Amino acid sequence: MTTPRSLDRPNSYIGRAVSRPNAMRLLNGRGRFVGDIVLPRMLHAAFVRSPYAHARIAGIDTSAAAAMPGVRLVATGADLARIVTPWTGTLDHFKGMKSTPQWPLPLDEVVWAGQAVVAIVADTRAEAEDAAEAVAVDYEELAVVADVDAARSPDAATASAGLDDNLCFRSLIDTGAVDEAFAAAAHVVEADLRFGRHTAVTLEPRAILADFDPGERQLTVHHATQTPYQFQTLYSRHFNLPEARVRVIAPDIGGSFGMKLHVYHEDMAVVALSILIGRPVRYVADRTEAFVSDIHARDHQVKARLATDAEGRILAIDVDDVTAVGAFSTYPRTSAVEGNQVIRLIGAPYRFDHYRAGLSVIFQNKVQTSQYRAVGHPIACAVTERLVDLAAARLGLDPFAMRAKNLIADDAYPASSASGYRFEKLSHETCLARLKTLMDYEGLRRDQAEARARGIHRGIGIATFVEITNPSPAFYGIGGAHISAQDGAVVKLTPSGEVQCLISVTEQGQGTETIIGQIVAEKLGVDRERVKVITGDTDVTPHGGATWACRGAGIGGETAFQAAKALKRNVLGIAAAILQTRAEALDLVDGAVVERNGGTARLDLAEIARIAYFRSDILPPGAQAQLTVAHHFAPEGYPFAFTNGIQGCHVEVDVETGFVRLLKHWVVEDCGTIINPLLVDEQVRGGVVQGLGAALFEECLYDDNGQLTNGSLADYLVPMACEMPDIVIGHVETPTRDTELGAKGCGEAGTAAASAAALNAVNDALLPFGATIAEIPMTPHRILTALKRV
Repeated sequence: MTTPRSLDRPNSYIGRAVSRPNAMRLLNGRGRFVGDIVLPRMLHAAFVRSPYAHARIAGIDTSAAAAMPGVRLVATGADLARIVTPWTGTLDHFKGMKSTPQWPLPLDEVVWAGQAVVAIVADTRAEAEDAAEAVAVDYEELAVVADVDAARSPDAATASAGLDDNLCFRSLIDTGAVDEAFAAAAHVVEADLRFGRHTAVTLEPRAILADFDPGERQLTVHHATQTPYQFQTLYSRHFNLPEARVRVIAPDIGGSFGMKLHVYHEDMAVVALSILIGRPVRYVADRTEAFVSDIHARDHQVKARLATDAEGRILAIDVDDVTAVGAFSTYPRTSAVEGNQVIRLIGAPYRFDHYRAGLSVIFQNKVQTSQYRAVGHPIACAVTERLVDLAAARLGLDPFAMRAKNLIADDAYPASSASGYRFEKLSHETCLARLKTLMDYEGLRRDQAEARARGIHRGIGIATFVEITNPSPAFYGIGGAHISAQDGAVVKLTPSGEVQCLISVTEQGQGTETIIGQIVAEKLGVDRERVKVITGDTDVTPHGGATWACRGAGIGGETAFQAAKALKRNVLGIAAAILQTRAEALDLVDGAVVERNGGTARLDLAEIARIAYFRSDILPPGAQAQLTVAHHFAPEGYPFAFTNGIQGCHVEVDVETGFVRLLKHWVVEDCGTIINPLLVDEQVRGGVVQGLGAALFEECLYDDNGQLTNGSLADYLVPMACEMPDIVIGHVETPTRDTELGAKGCGEAGTAAASAAALNAVNDALLPFGATIAEIPMTPHRILTALKRV
């Protein structure tokens, strides 16, 4: 903010802070005090939350709270509804999908325990929280829809008043002749699998600071989000502001995993509060709030069967997936995408013709579910790989042999999955062989046999996967959502001879800025330290989709690559004009223009910049120094750039306690061109840890009244370093031809198959007891139940 000028000398001023934290002391040019000016001080928001999973709001008394110290504003749903329009979490290409309109705060009905009902704005967070306790809300309890099976019954109560039933969305894929294929099959295996809901537990909770300037009608939002441009559009649309008057700044944030993609009621409320009060308003969710307001994920019940011929070739797969999503579908990406990807990814690595998959997305009175790292992949992978292992056991085949018999061959591409996904080029056979060697599979089997003889029960599980990356407009744009599939980059040579790259992809700790800087530096022939990467500011960086679905390297990286390539061409053109030679005879190496043949240095970048910016008069006539280049890129050839791989898991199960010890884990993945091997390896390892967390530890537990019973880190288990095994990574590189860089994505590869490999490993360990487990997470109690020891 500009410091105000003194009152008696227009061209001189000095401002000094006084004891009031929101004031500046004005002195004139002679140092004399002339008055204070009050600055807009940041305020803090807290929320009153519903203790009920489903209730009607009969009345709200805020008078006591409004009179408490430090309180600046108390707002209900009706107050905020005056300045914001509601939103609905549907997409046009999900035909028949429904969800009721949502407001920042509810008008007359709460639909999950923990839903924000009243907002308090005060000078400090503590004062706001104290005032929240003084708000009196009169609730009339309504029937709670907590069980997904009960929610589907014809006479079930509905999760919210605006619904006729609890069906959010239904979809069916049917290639035809599925029943005939099962009737003619030599073998049929079946599985009934359940996947518990869990949540992201990011290192940094959700945070937002909204600052509305009434004089300028300018909204600036500092937002811990993956997608600043998405939110610029949404704030503009729902608060009736010109998009040019909305600035969203998304700084480096401490983890996201998809959880920070979505519109949250508290975030919209904070923006509305800042508009109402004309002051900056800040809200940071604490961990308890995060458990009852961050989106949850998974929560699937899947019945599946697989048919093979007498030799073990897969003939058909038949699936029914039921997933529960909360009382609303999230906005703008919806809560149906995960289920949609489940049924489209099941069976993806394998050759077979007959496929039928039904999806039912069900409302219930719990926290909303939506996109979380490896959206749908862990469920699809676990269903597929459990069926394949069951079929191998039925046929008496080794799990590796069963997969080798059925995987899409490496020389069969381009190819399509039974669900209709088109694959440019994958490497399942190579990955399978690499994993078998990497894990010393035969040695593990010998160790297993020896351990069993000593009463120690170890298991080995493997799981192949296909991962969706680099999504095109077919992902969201086709459904009417303003979520960009392209990314933009501006790369420029500064007057000092350094390089700046302003790019639309964002940083959540996964190394986006590192790889973008690396790509630009390598293309321009400069040291990485001379490249500054700027992300996450809608007033500064070009428009783009930002970071989600593993698109940072594949789309953002290609954007930066092409922009740097164009800048290099321009720099060499200027150098050629100065040196009176051809641009083709020059190159950029180590920050200097050199002769392509021989490598003799002719000019360094700083000298070119000096001439271009300050002595353009000495350039030849017609030579224009274009040292700032913008480039935008979106995928064209395929709707997605699929990656693939396979994982192996080695476990030991204590059959007396049900505890599982993770001994070792292996991943062989193919993400196309590897830009930064260290970042790829650690992305995969981090993903594996999250996948193993879902397999063994993490689950949001609810009672019959819709109350979350383990909403703290004292009760909700996350994987700890001491519980994780060594994770060994191997790579295959099959670059995509859709881009010059050839990179795909790797951020979800680890999560995609880790739980499936662990599920197969635990079942392998239980094999001597004739026991099976089909529920994730595989808790000690569930394992002992499978062993009939409880």
